[in-house]
Amino acid sequence: MMTFGRAPRWALVGLVAAGAVHAMTFAPGPLPVWSLALVEILTLSCLAYTSLEAPRVATAFLRGWVFNFASYSLGLYWIFVSLHHYGGLAAPLAVAGVLALAAFLALFPAVACAIARWLNPPLPSGEDAPSSWPRLLMAPLCFAAAWGLLEWLRATVLTGFPWLNIGYAHVDSPIAGWAPVLGVHGMAFFAAFAAAALAGLWRPQSLKTDRPDVPRNLVCALALLLVLAGWPLASITWSRPTGEPLRVRLVQGNVEQSQKFDPQLLESGIQRHLELAALPTPAAQLIILPETVLPIFQDRLDPAIWQAWRSIAERHSAVIAMGVPLRTRGADGRDSFTNSVIGFTAETPLEQLRSGTPALRYDKQHLVPWGEYVPPGFRWFIDMLNIPLGDFDRGAERQPPFHVGDQYVAFNICYEDLFGIELLPALHPSDNGEPGATILANVSNLGWFGNTWALRQHLQIGRLRTLETARPMLAATNTGITAAIDAQGQVAAQLPPHQAGILPVSVQGMTGLTPYAHWGDKPVLGILALILVVAGIARRRQRNL
Repeated sequence: MMTFGRAPRWALVGLVAAGAVHAMTFAPGPLPVWSLALVEILTLSCLAYTSLEAPRVATAFLRGWVFNFASYSLGLYWIFVSLHHYGGLAAPLAVAGVLALAAFLALFPAVACAIARWLNPPLPSGEDAPSSWPRLLMAPLCFAAAWGLLEWLRATVLTGFPWLNIGYAHVDSPIAGWAPVLGVHGMAFFAAFAAAALAGLWRPQSLKTDRPDVPRNLVCALALLLVLAGWPLASITWSRPTGEPLRVRLVQGNVEQSQKFDPQLLESGIQRHLELAALPTPAAQLIILPETVLPIFQDRLDPAIWQAWRSIAERHSAVIAMGVPLRTRGADGRDSFTNSVIGFTAETPLEQLRSGTPALRYDKQHLVPWGEYVPPGFRWFIDMLNIPLGDFDRGAERQPPFHVGDQYVAFNICYEDLFGIELLPALHPSDNGEPGATILANVSNLGWFGNTWALRQHLQIGRLRTLETARPMLAATNTGITAAIDAQGQVAAQLPPHQAGILPVSVQGMTGLTPYAHWGDKPVLGILALILVVAGIARRRQRNL
């Protein structure tokens, strides 16, 4: 009979099933919001138990890979929609693309499982000697530290893709209180520690003794204490209101992705956004439109359309911020191409709009591989797709927020809000004394992914960014979910997905820096590294005995 480590083949099936359920915990639907954190910890504890009790390090790696391959394959299924339905890639190749990405991403947590298992070889069956007590604590600590460190690497290596970080399953749990202190990777550490501590209870107690299993209970109590510590942390006021609230109109055009870049239908899409932005009430100081609301370079747009946008700005006495691809020429005569957000008023000269040089401008800095730049050696893959792609230039690390009314609005585009560490520079004052951002704003076009889990997962990501920064965030999307999130991570208002409309909101800007905004990932990386180094030293001493 074939085995999976010491376990029969059904154990492999069990890990696949647990990984699939784990994929459902990163946003409400199909699971209810109250269950997400609990189910995430329960399913991850299955992996923690099977990897820490694996007979070999290689088996722990394989088990970690299988669990996470199942989780990522299901959790990222919506990439198939963009590749096949909108990219024109044959269905088998689109499926292969999703599975290949899932297989690659699963390597990171698989390595974490292998590290944890190597640092903590299983005890002989039935051994519960007092000398094993430190291991009962060190095993879940190592699992959690390795998991957190490899999540950070997944967010970093090859520009990173940290979608489905387990921290996002805990936006509505007590662990969320740690977000302004240690960020999403700190949350992942505490969630993984809780899962591994729970897994420790599953190991049968020695039959040689009837004494209570105090050490394991204490480890679980410590995990529970760390989780519940998030509640008092969540009650701390990390930021304070500044200035008058900003009246904002968020526009959701709901232009079908298959029509957005069609030359025959391009004008109707622009016209829809013009009509929504021009609605007379309610009044707004800032009108925000989604990413690439103008799906052509600004210098190719009819000047009359630019004039129509300026007229709307004049009618509302408002700043209009919209996503647009820019082609600009530098002093050296070289053309630069960027995925950008520009802001303008009725007084902005038409020539600045046509040349892509308005005073209010943000250029996307974290570009999508294969979507906004072509990695070396992958031109053949791009040629198979029917997606408007470009080799864009990157924006600067810190770019001035848009000053509107009493507030300073820092924009990010598409999946840039997935990289919380990259949003932090905008919160700090610039070298010339310009204030840091008081409001965050994301413009994106999730129309590529249809009406899938991607929309709700992205909203969950935005909620966690507000917890890390203690700043409200506005999300203006083409097809949803357009929303306003307050500085405590709660959705204050949102539009239904895949419906055209406007969302009028009043947003209170906030100032002050959380510990995470001050220090970024350095503290949590230091903690994770310290745990692993101590465990490594203990492991070496154990082998030398």
